[in-house]
Amino acid sequence: MKRKLFVKGLAVSCALAIVVWTVRGATVVMAQNEPAAATKTSPAEGYTVHVLAPHLVDGHAMGPYHHYCKVLAPDPVIQCLIYESTDANARLSQVEFIVAKKLTRNQVSLKDWNANWHDHTIEIAGGRVQVLDLPPDKAKEVADLVSKTDGLIVHFYYDGDMPNGRTSVAQAVGHKPMNEGEFKKYSSQ
Repeated sequence: MKRKLFVKGLAVSCALAIVVWTVRGATVVMAQNEPAAATKTSPAEGYTVHVLAPHLVDGHAMGPYHHYCKVLAPDPVIQCLIYESTDANARLSQVEFIVAKKLTRNQVSLKDWNANWHDHTIEIAGGRVQVLDLPPDKAKEVADLVSKTDGLIVHFYYDGDMPNGRTSVAQAVGHKPMNEGEFKKYSSQ
């Protein structure tokens, strides 16, 4: 009886070893035929421009916030993920949509723009915005590009560490509502 159990156990072990060997061999062949992992991209990649700026949240100056931005379209259209710190596990606090004035001012009403959007020329001129992690000449290029845009910031609320589903529109410190003439100045550029 012991001998039969030993033989069955040995047969099962051999079969298992063959299966493992076959699967490992197939994995190696698949890995060699797969494109390199470095060529795969995801929407989360490319947020490499690091900007620091305060925002108004519920009428209170808060921050400064760390913006990690990427260009989505050459107009420009830029998107930023915004955090309260640079900690690797910092939770997302806000998202900013940065859009060329020639687009926003032709598609957004003056009333909605004054309530929700801000002019980056005014924000950058206020001296509160810093482009980090770039040499001064490259930081100036970023600031010059962004000065041709408007921004819309969506702020997320938390109960402790738990998101609660509430959001609001935050604003740039120094935001000034525009009149019709100022607003339309960029609609044709």
